[in-house]
Amino acid sequence: MKEHFAVRLEALRRRLILMGGEVEKQIRGSIDALTEGSIGKAQAVIANDEEIDQLENQIEEEAIQLLALEQPVAVDLRFLVGVLKINSDLERIGDHAVNIAESAERLAGRPPFAPAIEITAMSEMVQAMLRESLNAFIAKDARLAKQVIREDDALDARNEGVIRQLLTYMAEMPSLISHCLELISVSKNLERVGDLATNIAEDTIYIAEAIMVKHHGVDIAG
Repeated sequence: MKEHFAVRLEALRRRLILMGGEVEKQIRGSIDALTEGSIGKAQAVIANDEEIDQLENQIEEEAIQLLALEQPVAVDLRFLVGVLKINSDLERIGDHAVNIAESAERLAGRPPFAPAIEITAMSEMVQAMLRESLNAFIAKDARLAKQVIREDDALDARNEGVIRQLLTYMAEMPSLISHCLELISVSKNLERVGDLATNIAEDTIYIAEAIMVKHHGVDIAG
């Protein structure tokens, strides 16, 4: 029975890693749609969201079943609780990718706009945070997870800077208001993806070290 449980845990871990990879593709696709003005890529991201939702349901059902039938303790219990939380965060990241893709659809065909360069830089930060948080989960690497958490402050500051810049454009050039509002939406969605990547990192620390980081002021310097 114990061996069977271990096999199911590993299968669940692999399925969550698969979902993480699919969500990474969604974020990358939505950013490509935005920067390239590609309606086709935007629509592909929107269409693929159903697959993400199905994966979330499958992972949640399996994790709940293992919790109910196996009554795990210690590290296995922490793992299953962490999987449920990370699974939900990944699905929400997928939703933010769809939001960005929908903005990309509406912006397609418009001329290049200077603040979009900042959005691109911000998207690179976000994609790196998501990739690092997933790598930390795969390796149970608390040190890498703590690095992701530290990076969130820089992302928040960049988001605030982008929004200030766009508000200035809106005040000076009313004809750009609709364009600026779409980019503000994109910036906010990227900031939320960074928050969710941070959540994944926090849950990884909980799985690896049995330490609750969120809301507890735990030192993450090291």
